[in-house]
Amino acid sequence: MRQIVLDTETTGLNPRNGDRVIEIGCVEIRNRMLTGNNFHRYINPERDSHEEALAVHGLTTEFLSSKPKFAEIVHELREYIDGAEVIIHNAPFDLGFLNHEFKMLGLPEFVSHCSNVIDTLVTAKEMRPGKRNSLDALCDHYGISNGHRKLHGALLDAELLADVYLAMTRGQNSLTMDLDADVVVEGVSLDAVALAEVIVVQASADEAAAHDELLKGLDKQVKGTSIWRSYEVSAEVT
Repeated sequence: MRQIVLDTETTGLNPRNGDRVIEIGCVEIRNRMLTGNNFHRYINPERDSHEEALAVHGLTTEFLSSKPKFAEIVHELREYIDGAEVIIHNAPFDLGFLNHEFKMLGLPEFVSHCSNVIDTLVTAKEMRPGKRNSLDALCDHYGISNGHRKLHGALLDAELLADVYLAMTRGQNSLTMDLDADVVVEGVSLDAVALAEVIVVQASADEAAAHDELLKGLDKQVKGTSIWRSYEVSAEVT
């Protein structure tokens, strides 16, 4: 599966008041692995940023004046996101701006180029009701370092969000498989497979150490003892 984690910076809060996109940052994930195939562009909005927005992103009119206009990078962006699942934190904000930019150029909406959109803010609120779920708060919750983030930047924020998303979705829905007894695998009934002798191979010392390090990382993320520790104790008892 190809996923694109996306973030934007803008001149202000409302595209209907003439605010524009000034930076786009995208990070590609394939099969839950960061590929390094990122997309990053600064954009000349042909207007000044509001003071409040400038304090957030620090991208001055002088700096942006030499950058390409949105019309000059839109086809690259369309090709890059084509058919991908797009992941955004607080998606209505970014999509509102991107759809507006596309509409001004007479193009189909940005979302029409994506297979799906995931809003990690919605997901975080479902997982952590009543908690702060800003990107900074989620980085803190999942133990993701963001100390180098002095100002907002589209690519940096997309990279942080990619790490957050992978941490949020790390677990499995189920540890069991529903097996149909009538299914035959290479001519062998699964009933017969279930009765076969199970060979247990003990982990090596290196594997056990790596496993312990993984558990410590999970403990750190939940700021306590992860559920996997209880399985570890149960295994030792049996």
